[in-house]
Amino acid sequence: MRFATWNVNSVRQRLGLVTDWLSRNSPDLLLLQEIKCETAQFPAGAFQEAGYDSVVVGQKSYNGVAILSRVPATLRHRHLPGLEAPEGGEHHARYVEIEAGGIVFGNLYLPNGNSGGADGYQAKLRWMDALIAHARDMLASDTDFVLAGDYNVAPTDEDFATGALSADDALVRPETRERFRALQWLGLTDAVRAVTPRGPVYTFWDYQAGCWPRDRGLRIDHAMLSPRVAERLLSAVPDRMERDKPQPSDHVPVVVTLAD
Repeated sequence: MRFATWNVNSVRQRLGLVTDWLSRNSPDLLLLQEIKCETAQFPAGAFQEAGYDSVVVGQKSYNGVAILSRVPATLRHRHLPGLEAPEGGEHHARYVEIEAGGIVFGNLYLPNGNSGGADGYQAKLRWMDALIAHARDMLASDTDFVLAGDYNVAPTDEDFATGALSADDALVRPETRERFRALQWLGLTDAVRAVTPRGPVYTFWDYQAGCWPRDRGLRIDHAMLSPRVAERLLSAVPDRMERDKPQPSDHVPVVVTLAD
C-alpha cells in the first residue's frame, strides 16, 4: 500500500498539479489538507475521473481536509474524537478519518498556534492533547492506524533550516514538542525519520524571502505509524520537486510505502 499526505494550500487553485501528480504516482490514498473550500465546492468529479473517490470536510476559504481513495474505504470520523465539532473556530474542518485495507487513516491539519495570542496557542495544545488521547484509545483497542498530515510541528532543530524559525514560534515551543514526543512515547513511529534518521528533510518552504531557492525549509508534515504498521514501512520521502512547479503549494507530498 502507498499513501501520501499533502497540504495543497487550495485544492481548486492546485487542481491541475494534484491530478498530474496522481497520474504519475498512483497512490492508494492521498490525504489533503488546507483545501480552502466548502465540501460542496470540492472538485470531486475531477478526482473521480482520475479514479479516486473523495471524503471531504470543508470550510469556506480556510482549513479543510479530504481523503482521495482508489481502494475501498469506510468513513469513521469527520472531526477529531474528544473535540466538539463547532461550526467555526480552531477545531473546524481539521480532521477526517477512514478505514482502508485494514488500517485506520486519520488525516489532520493541526492548528498553527501563532495567531490568536495565548488563546490561539492553547487551542493548538488542546488539539494535540485530543490527538494523543485518540491515539491512546486506538492502541488500547488494538487498532492499526496512521495519523498523517500537516502537524505544524518541527520536532527537533534538525527539522528546520538555520534561522527559518524563531525560538518562540509555536511550531517549536517546548510544549508543542513535548506533545509530539508524547505521541512517539505511546509507541508511534515517525515514518520519515525511521527511514532518514538524521539531516535536513524538508516538507515546506515559505513563499517569502527566497526560501525555496535557498532551501530554507521546515519538516512539519508527518506520518505517524502505529507499531504493526511501522513494521511494514518500506519508504517515506517528501516529493520535494513538486515545490519547483509553477504556482505550487508551499508544502510537498510526503509519500509512504508499506509492505503488503
